[in-house]
Amino acid sequence: MDLLNEEASKKNDPTRRLFFLRQLFVSSTLTSGFLIYGMYMGAMTVMIPQIRREANSTEAITADQASWLCSLPGYSGLPWGIVLPFIAYRFGRKISLIMLSVSILISNIIFYRSTTLTELMISQAMTGMLECSTNTLTIMVITEYTSPRYRGVFMTLKSASFYWGIWISNAMGTFFHWTNIGLVIFVFSVYNLLVIFYPESPFWLATKGRYEDCSKCHRWLKGTSKDSEEELELLILSQKQQNTKIKKQRSENIIVMFYRIVSCVTFYKPIFYAVLGTGLYHSSGKMAYSVYAIDIIQKITGSENTAYEGMLILDGVTILGMYLGSPLTKVLKRRTQLLSFSSIGAGFLFIMSIYLYMIQFNLLLENKYISLFLLAGFSISIGCGPMVMAACCYGELTPLKYRSTYLSIFTLLSSAATGSDLKTAPLVFRKFGTPGAFLYYAITSTVFICLLYKYLPETKDKTIQEIENCVVGEDDINEVETMPLKHK
Repeated sequence: MDLLNEEASKKNDPTRRLFFLRQLFVSSTLTSGFLIYGMYMGAMTVMIPQIRREANSTEAITADQASWLCSLPGYSGLPWGIVLPFIAYRFGRKISLIMLSVSILISNIIFYRSTTLTELMISQAMTGMLECSTNTLTIMVITEYTSPRYRGVFMTLKSASFYWGIWISNAMGTFFHWTNIGLVIFVFSVYNLLVIFYPESPFWLATKGRYEDCSKCHRWLKGTSKDSEEELELLILSQKQQNTKIKKQRSENIIVMFYRIVSCVTFYKPIFYAVLGTGLYHSSGKMAYSVYAIDIIQKITGSENTAYEGMLILDGVTILGMYLGSPLTKVLKRRTQLLSFSSIGAGFLFIMSIYLYMIQFNLLLENKYISLFLLAGFSISIGCGPMVMAACCYGELTPLKYRSTYLSIFTLLSSAATGSDLKTAPLVFRKFGTPGAFLYYAITSTVFICLLYKYLPETKDKTIQEIENCVVGEDDINEVETMPLKHK
């Protein structure tokens, strides 16, 4: 009974709500960044048909140019995958976030004032820094600034905001001129400048040996509860040990050092798991379906009006799925939620492919409601699964050691995957046809589901250090020199 009363008092503790609100404030600008990124991607869906309609020619923006417009943020994010983590490592998370916010504001001004395809390309290229930040700064900040009990919710809400951005752009582009999207982006770009009021990351301060500042920032963000103080103590003890080791390795040859890093079990295992997670997300085809929604739905139903209606419905359903998935992270284990909903989503892809093949061979008549129902079922499943859980899992798997190197390599791979996914999607639908494209995505996503089932560890309600110990294995903890999990 005493334990129950203690738990009840914790839930009603006003100071706990205060620290939650502080962590929410930190996460809100990251969520705003994801929303802006989603609005840029959604703008391409409605902007390209509008420009073609205004010019009364499909050659105003060719299919190849359209694919470059959509994929450019991914490819232009590649160099930032090296630069941004280096800046975050050298100068801190706060400076990096301020640079990102200024970059977003400038790219938005160029986007709003664009009158030529070249200017649009420049705006999209500048968005590469924002795209890169989704796998670097966002992961650093949420895992370092927030408590384990809230981390999963913040991760999933962040991911959901990306598709809110797509839906807002698609809705505005359906009823208004595409330049109005830039006005909404401007509002969120200004809000992003609130990062100047952020504290510095406690983890970064600890890596620089500023332990007093680390303690102050950690307590400001997470309070002085027993769990928070234990987390702070373990963080400082671990970093003191790591900082001592780093001093001894500074004279080491850079090539030898890089080889030692990538061959370390605490490095290559997490990045392997993270690549599988993001691979599942892209192999499901959900990103391609969202960006090229009008073309895909119009090919299925043969109606432009249905394509616009279906696009907005499916965007709404996708967001619903992600918000259903967000509270489920508090109930279900990470593996269970990711694998079960991903499997259901792959099942809908197989069914959709079979259904479209039967229509193609005149075994069934096309019914737009059945098509939209199957796409909606797929969207909800993927929304509850990889769209929220992939980011959550690779964020939680980010190791304590070599975080900047890890995030640089992962971002390079992720940005290349995003760019290639959006660049090749029109080719996949053109070469395989719509039924074959659905079958292709169904098979590739099934392969990734099987690999994740075999290899992905559980990360729910664990600190970063506990997850690292789990990845390495208890027998190898001394080898990588992490601190013990609990006092014995």
